[in-house]
Amino acid sequence: MSKGLPQRSDNFSAWYNELVKKADLAENSAVRGCMVIKPYGFSVWEKMQNKLDEMFKETGHKNAYFPLFIPKSYLSKEADHVEGFAKECAVVTHYRLKSDEKSGGVVIDPEAKLDEELIIRPTSETVIWNTYKNWIQSYRDLPLLVNQWANVVRWEMRTRLFLRTSEFLWQEGHTAHETKKEAEEETLKILDIYTKFLEETMAVPVLRGIKSENEKFAGAVDTYCVEALMQDGKALQAGTSHFLGQNFAKAFDVKFATKEGKNEYVWGTSWGVSTRLVGALIMSHSDDKGLVLPPNLAPIQVILIPIFNTDNEYSATVSNLEELNKNLMENNIRSEIDSRENHKPGWKFSEYEMKGVPLRIVVGPKDLENKTVEIARRDKLSKNVIKESEVIKHVKQLLPEIQNNLFDKAKRYKEENTRVVNSYEEFKNIFKNENGLVYAHWDGSKETEEKIKKETKATIRCIPISGEKSKGKCIVTGRDSERMVVFGKAY
Repeated sequence: MSKGLPQRSDNFSAWYNELVKKADLAENSAVRGCMVIKPYGFSVWEKMQNKLDEMFKETGHKNAYFPLFIPKSYLSKEADHVEGFAKECAVVTHYRLKSDEKSGGVVIDPEAKLDEELIIRPTSETVIWNTYKNWIQSYRDLPLLVNQWANVVRWEMRTRLFLRTSEFLWQEGHTAHETKKEAEEETLKILDIYTKFLEETMAVPVLRGIKSENEKFAGAVDTYCVEALMQDGKALQAGTSHFLGQNFAKAFDVKFATKEGKNEYVWGTSWGVSTRLVGALIMSHSDDKGLVLPPNLAPIQVILIPIFNTDNEYSATVSNLEELNKNLMENNIRSEIDSRENHKPGWKFSEYEMKGVPLRIVVGPKDLENKTVEIARRDKLSKNVIKESEVIKHVKQLLPEIQNNLFDKAKRYKEENTRVVNSYEEFKNIFKNENGLVYAHWDGSKETEEKIKKETKATIRCIPISGEKSKGKCIVTGRDSERMVVFGKAY
C-alpha cells in the first residue's frame, strides 16, 4: 500500500481523490463517470444504511422496490419534473443487439426498437405515483409510508467519486397523506431524522433550512435540506425532504374517498440521501494522514497489532490478542487482529491510519511481561499505555469520547467559518479569497439570486427555518428583505 497524500492546504481536491483510493473506499470504473465501491467503502455505506433504515422503520416506514426503467411518457406528466431532469436522463431505445459481419462485433438491431423509450431511473416519483393510483382508494389506505434503497442514474459531465457520479446508491422515501398538514409534518419529520443521523451517527453538524425557488426539487412545492460545511469551506447538500403538495397526485390522478364520501387528491412527500454522505464523512473529519472515521460508522473500531521478533513471540502476542479480541467482540465492539507476518508493524500502523480506524491496540513482548497494552487514538494521534485488565472499560469510554470530539471539532470549524455580511463588496471578497457560510439579506428575486451566482459562484444554500427573522436591505439591490439567507459555494 503506497503512502502519502497531497496536503489539504495545497490541493483539497487532489487530497480527496487520493484519499478515496488509498483508503480503499472506491475507484473509477471502466464506464466513464461511474464508480466501483470497494468492500471497505461499502461497509461504511452499509452502516449508514442500517442506521437510517432502523430510524425510518421506527417511524412507521416500510421498504419496497420499484422498477429501474420508467416509460418516457410518465416523466412528461409533471411539467416542472421533466424540465428539471431532462438533461440528465439516460434513455433506452432498443432491446437487442445482433452480430455485425463487417466488424466481427455487435451492433444495435434496428428491428428491436422499443415502442416507447424507457428512462433509466433518475428518481422514482413518476413510476411510484403511477403505482400509488392502484394502491390508494380511500382514507383507510392512508398514510402510505414507503421507502426504497436503490441505484439511480443522472448523466453527469463532471464527476468525482462519491460526491457526483453518473450512477449512485441512495434511499428515496415516497409518502401519501390525507391532508396538507400531515404531509408537511412528514416532510419535517424526515428532516429531523436526517439531522439526528448526520449529527449523532456521522458527527457532522448541519444547517437546516428551505431551498429557494431556483434551488428546490423539480416538481416540489417546498424543498427542505440539511447543509454541511466541508474542511475546504464549501457547502455540501447532505439530504433533502420535499413537500410535493398535490402535484404528482394530480399528474397521475391519485385520488381517495374521504370519510365524508368525497373524492380528493392525496398530498405527497419525497425525500432522500445518497452515497454522497460517504464523501461528506471523508471531507468533514479526515486529515493529511488519511481517513478519520467516527466510531459509530467505522467498519473496524479497534485494530489489534502484535509486535514480535521470533516465532515464540509471535505465538505469545497473537494468542494474547485473540483473547482480547474475543472479549471486545463480546462487548459489541468491532475489532480485528492483523496477524500478517509479511508486513512490519510500522507499515500496519500507517495502513490503519489511512483507513481511519478509531483505536489501535499494540501488544509486544514487554507488554506481555508487564500485562499492559499500548492504545492509540486516530482522532488525536495520541497514545498511552494501560493495564491489560482495563482495556474493555477504557475502549468503552474512548469510543464515545472520539465520536463527540469529532462532532465538536467539526462544529467549531463550522462556527468559525460562518459570517454575517451587510455589503455586497464584503460578500464578493469572501468568496473571492476564501469560502464558508455567509448570512446576508436577499430581496427574494430570482434575478438577484442568479446575479450573485454568476458573479461569485455562491448560491443560496438555504433559508434557515430556525432563528429570529430580522428585516434588512438586500446586499445587492437595497430592496427590503424579510430575513437573512445562507450563501455558500457548493459541491
